[in-house]
Amino acid sequence: MSTPLPPKTRIVSAHLKVTNLKRSLAFYTDTLGFHSRIIRDDRAELSASPKGATLIHLLAHPQAQPKPRHTTGLFHIAIRVPSRRALAQVIRRLYEQQWPLLGASDHGVSEALYLNDPDGNGLEIYTDLPRSQWPTQGDKVAMYSAPLNVQNLLQEATDRTDTHLPANTDLGHIHLQVSSLATAKQFYCDLIGFDVRQDNYKGALFVAADGYHHHLGLNTWASEGAPSPPQNTVGLDTFTIAIPDIKTLEAISNRFEKANITFTKTPSQITTQDTDHNTLILSSQ
Repeated sequence: MSTPLPPKTRIVSAHLKVTNLKRSLAFYTDTLGFHSRIIRDDRAELSASPKGATLIHLLAHPQAQPKPRHTTGLFHIAIRVPSRRALAQVIRRLYEQQWPLLGASDHGVSEALYLNDPDGNGLEIYTDLPRSQWPTQGDKVAMYSAPLNVQNLLQEATDRTDTHLPANTDLGHIHLQVSSLATAKQFYCDLIGFDVRQDNYKGALFVAADGYHHHLGLNTWASEGAPSPPQNTVGLDTFTIAIPDIKTLEAISNRFEKANITFTKTPSQITTQDTDHNTLILSSQ
């Protein structure tokens, strides 16, 4: 049995494969409100403020194909904004630019918008409700999906000059399509150390550290027993989990060795793949 992950464990960044960097930058900056830094012709970084930490790395793969539906991999990356007002500003920009929403939900713990980027990479943009309001069942959360009152939310979008995300926007979680919930649970909970936060949502498992509702969503809604996507598809390339304790990182590497998990290690990070071949970095920095 693994020991719990330390406080302040969190998702810090994700690398996404896209086909057209210019098109993607226009969407992520003009529509969503990120700041961008072009690193090379084939990659760019997105942050919530001009000098802020990079949250999303865009990697240009011009010949990449769409990700097949019945494969594992990215379901969505979740961009967390700090307030309902910030969420309202995002949905106002989406409406004004006629960008389609896939859904808008009240989950009891959060209010969320769902959409795809220009390549079909799934995105959630959400804001947390106060922890004191989160529905619970025993020692776990009891998230649900109810329709979000979008018109009520839009009433908070009062500043039409506000075109950027707040500087304290971050990545709240990553949601993955997996081939087996039991196998994914063994990897992320037994080996890495996340706690199960909800396990009664049909076809899904939500795990987290530090009492959060979820840092990782795992589902088999369209991927039970499915293969990994081909290498030449858009989607998730890598994501990074910050685990700010070097002793915990060392304990994880020991468990990986005993479980015959292939990984590479430096003094401050571990790079590995989960059981569905998603590449992840565990970093103590």
